[in-house]
Amino acid sequence: MAQTASGEPVTIGVSGPLTGQNAQYGAQWKKGFDLALEEVNSKGGVKGRPLQYVFEDSQSDPRQTVTIARKYVADERIVVEVGDFSSAASMAASPIYQAAGLVQFGFSNSHPDFTKGGDYVWSNAVNQKDEMPLLADFVRDLGLKKVAILHLNNDWGRTAKDLLVEAVKQRGGEVVGSEGYLADEKDFRSAIVRARGANPDSIALIAYYPDGAQLTRQIRQAGITQPIIAGGSIYSPKFLELGGDSVNGVLTTVPFFPEDPRPLVQTFTKSFVAKFGGEPDAYNARAYDTFILLASVMRQFGIDRKAIKEGLGKIKEVPSVVYGKATFDVTTRRVADPFVSRIEVKNGKWAAYEGAKPTMR
Repeated sequence: MAQTASGEPVTIGVSGPLTGQNAQYGAQWKKGFDLALEEVNSKGGVKGRPLQYVFEDSQSDPRQTVTIARKYVADERIVVEVGDFSSAASMAASPIYQAAGLVQFGFSNSHPDFTKGGDYVWSNAVNQKDEMPLLADFVRDLGLKKVAILHLNNDWGRTAKDLLVEAVKQRGGEVVGSEGYLADEKDFRSAIVRARGANPDSIALIAYYPDGAQLTRQIRQAGITQPIIAGGSIYSPKFLELGGDSVNGVLTTVPFFPEDPRPLVQTFTKSFVAKFGGEPDAYNARAYDTFILLASVMRQFGIDRKAIKEGLGKIKEVPSVVYGKATFDVTTRRVADPFVSRIEVKNGKWAAYEGAKPTMR
């Protein structure tokens, strides 16, 4: 049996939101991290040393991520950094991590330019260049032809919107309108009315779960009955809680779904439910996967900062609840050959999409 880890801890530095409008994501991360640490440390930790993390609250604000980056690169205990939540917040800090030779591992950073920050910038998130075509495949397979897009009006949202527009066109569809909005808006009615005026047969959302839920409520309140297809960033139990009955029928694609029958997913899900009393979501799974991956890299290739960077490029087929097995493309510094699951909100719960075309509400 493995010995319990002891001695000087190996420390991961996390930058992410614990307060502010994205605080729930940080809370979801911590559950995934804590479950992974419990597993890693019960099996001897990393070369006999316990794995731990420190979590600095950035509020996913680029100004804060820069301050945190300077703190982490100066702290010799930090062997790798994880985060931040939004790509914009992470990318603001990338030059600091790159210059210092400390891996910045953005496990929720889907912006296609994120890993262009240098050879110390890595991610196991699905790149928007991969995700948006997969979402457009879903739109096509649903038989939908005229899409109106409502998107978060920041760099992440605009980039995803542009990629989705192109992907829909390539598949024979048409984007009949797109409207941007700000995350802290409460009233989306003007954007919704303009989208309705384009006579779409479907609405695509590029949103996070708080604004996505509010948007969906107001779309239905405006009498719009067309199907809603959203990017996977809305996937959370909180989307159901905030959206209520309005979100029934919303469709999305996600890299993780707890009903996936793979044994690794079911083992993870059971352990998560036993520890926290509820099913994991994609952000819990991504956080868990990230710490399991980094522990594997350190065990095989070493604990210092440079060894971790080089190990990420060498490690092969790490067991992953998200991807099955994770291997990195050393050119993009992202997981090679990602895949997603298609799901929907059914009777107030997330459920596997069963293949029927959506009906008007």
